[in-house]
Amino acid sequence: MEAVQSYVLYFFFYSVLGWLYEVFLEVVVYRWGFTNRGVLLGPYCPVYGVGALVFLLAFSRLMAKREPAWFRWVKPVLVFLGCMIAATAIELATSYLLEALTGAWPWQTYRDYAINFEGRIALSPSIRFGLGGLLFLYVLQPLFHRLVHSLSPRVRRGACIAVLVLLAVDCAVLLFR
Repeated sequence: MEAVQSYVLYFFFYSVLGWLYEVFLEVVVYRWGFTNRGVLLGPYCPVYGVGALVFLLAFSRLMAKREPAWFRWVKPVLVFLGCMIAATAIELATSYLLEALTGAWPWQTYRDYAINFEGRIALSPSIRFGLGGLLFLYVLQPLFHRLVHSLSPRVRRGACIAVLVLLAVDCAVLLFR
C-alpha cells in the first residue's frame, strides 16, 4: 500500500510540475499570456503525471543497475530516447482521448511546428520531453522520493486521500459540465 500511496503522490507532484512548465512556456517563453494549461480546473496536467509514472516503471531497473564503465555514457542516451518516445506516445494517445471526451485537445499549437503529426505531436516538444525525462529521473525523482518517504505513514496516507478526492471531483466537474 505504501508503494501505491507514493505513486499517487508522484503522479500529483509531476502533474503540478508539468502545469508549471506549461505556464512558464506560455507566459515567459512565448509571451502569449496566462491561460490554464490543464484540461482540469486545478493547476495540474495529468499527462505529465502519467508520463512520470511510465518513466518510473519503465526505467527504474535500468537506473538502479550498476553498469560497466563503458556503459555509463550509453545509459543517459537510452533513457533520453526512451523518455522521448514514451512521452510522445502518451501525448498522442492523450490527444485522441481528450478529443473523444471533450471535442478538442488543448495543445493544437503544434501545427505551427516544422515537424509535426496532425498538430498533435511534434519533434521539438518530443526532444524537450526526452531532456525532461533525464532531469526527472536523474535529479527530481531522487529528491522527491526522499521527501515522500520522509513523511510519516499517516501523513502520506492523508495526502494521498486528499489528492485522490481532489482529482476525482475535478474529473467529475469536467465530465458533467
